[in-house]
Amino acid sequence: MSNRFHLGTRKGLFTFERSSTGKWAPTREHFLGDPVPMLFPDARDGNLYVVLEHGHFGTKLHRSEDEGANWKELDPPVYPPKPDDVPETIDPFRNTPVPWSLEKIWALESAGDDQPGALWCGTLPGGLFRSEDRGESWEMVRSLWDRPERAKWAGGGYDVPGIHSICVHPNDSKDVIVAISCGGVWRTRDGGETWKQCAHGMFYDFNPEEREMDPDSQDPHRVVRCEAAPDQLWSQHHCGIFRSTDDCTSWQYVENVQPAGFGFAVAVHPKDPLTAWFVPARKDEMRYPVDGKFLVNRTRDGGKTFVNCSNGLPEGKAYDLVYRHALEVDESGERLVMGSTTGSVWISEDGGDSWEILGSHFPPVYCARFDRRQ
Repeated sequence: MSNRFHLGTRKGLFTFERSSTGKWAPTREHFLGDPVPMLFPDARDGNLYVVLEHGHFGTKLHRSEDEGANWKELDPPVYPPKPDDVPETIDPFRNTPVPWSLEKIWALESAGDDQPGALWCGTLPGGLFRSEDRGESWEMVRSLWDRPERAKWAGGGYDVPGIHSICVHPNDSKDVIVAISCGGVWRTRDGGETWKQCAHGMFYDFNPEEREMDPDSQDPHRVVRCEAAPDQLWSQHHCGIFRSTDDCTSWQYVENVQPAGFGFAVAVHPKDPLTAWFVPARKDEMRYPVDGKFLVNRTRDGGKTFVNCSNGLPEGKAYDLVYRHALEVDESGERLVMGSTTGSVWISEDGGDSWEILGSHFPPVYCARFDRRQ
């Protein structure tokens, strides 16, 4: 089990560790005062990557090779200039041009063990980048950016489209699935040379009726892939929970989820594809726990039934929201960490049956990631 995790928050990076007595506590702080929207602890070599947002100074990327004792600033991904003969892409929701410039790093993942040093990076406004040298340099994956379907992509919670989920097949580094808000689910089986839309079966009722089932216009909030059964995936979508059991060929809607199917976060058990966790909320302009009751929804039978897990979570009214990257399960499938928009942090050691609060006065949490080094 992972005995260390990292939190990216609105005001810095925090590292928690579990002592020999079983007690969790924050042990390190870095970049205090700076927003940390994304981070990635690379289990292959122990490097820790941290993204910082500096307002009009832009996005910065840092790497530590010694658990935060020292940091090296890296150049973030850079969009190529738009060719003069390429027309503007107009966001279909806002009717504004989609820029050719980095606005946010929203996802960081590694390739497989057979590709040491290789990283994937998802960004707003929808560009996917790859590094072969541990983030020293980046190259845009033009095969995805240049797809004609990108004209249908739209901003969801942000004003422009964004890639937030990158799922690399555990047994085939060339097999990668990415999810886009709002642009559906795309897959490559050849390391990014070619791509195929794989959001078939999802629906987005925010769209006009004729585009409700259009896979290129879907808004999956998060997509995760079971490590032991990579042909099975879960998605927390704007319009509910979806599951794929046929290697992302199609998606099935999970019905009758109570108290709500809306949310942002989802985690799947690394060994059992039938088990997944969600954090429900009221949708659209509301975005707070239903009736002010904060809880975690868990299924152990592939979405046929759900259990509301709230033991150790606030008993009274609570209005915490959990962002899409702020819920994670470790490699055991029993230990989960969760951080909220109100700066509360919880740990579960029993698959969500009970939760222990580790603090309620941290900055708003953007992402939580276990350190999976052995």
